Amino acid sequence: MALADAALALFLERGFDAVGVREIADAADVSVTTLFKHFPEGKVALLFDEDADREAGLVAAVRDRPPGRTIPQALRDHLGGARAAARRADPRLRDFHALRDFHALVDSTPELREHSRRMWLRHETALAAAIAEASGLPADDPACLALAHFALEAAGLAPARIDVGTGVDAETDAETDANAGAGAGATLERIFALLEHGWTAVAASPPGSV
Repeated sequence: MALADAALALFLERGFDAVGVREIADAADVSVTTLFKHFPEGKVALLFDEDADREAGLVAAVRDRPPGRTIPQALRDHLGGARAAARRADPRLRDFHALRDFHALVDSTPELREHSRRMWLRHETALAAAIAEASGLPADDPACLALAHFALEAAGLAPARIDVGTGVDAETDAETDANAGAGAGATLERIFALLEHGWTAVAASPPGSV
């Protein structure tokens, strides 16, 4: 985590574009070669977890869902829990202000915004294949592709990002964080209610169990 910690500290202090890879390597006391060995994509990858566990978790949510649980319901449950788990897993983001500052950095940097979105949506193909398999539909079925795409997009629409202009006092962090979590959950509920209605129509016509 030394490289990632050093990178985040420098980015927050001076901005993403103003910091070079050599400065990050020097701050972490490693060579530039070592930095690229662990992060081939360069400094943009230092802020994001590229773990394949995310994709495995999405696929498992579909394949291992409880009997009677629809695919949209299972994905909604998984995405709601995954947001909190990702935050707990990264010690840099456990603090409210750290999480707020991280999202402010991403939101204010086009390259980081695009990388974050691309990184998440790269799971779309695997998720669509799992949905098709679980539903008895062809692997290239457009309904499966659409559900995978919009389920992944839903995570980005939920309000995990806190308004950096609110000037939240440290004493109100817990309450504000809880309210943000509740707002994100409500947003996911509304989005997946819409997806559920559409998926129910799909499930009514093709062979297989959805």
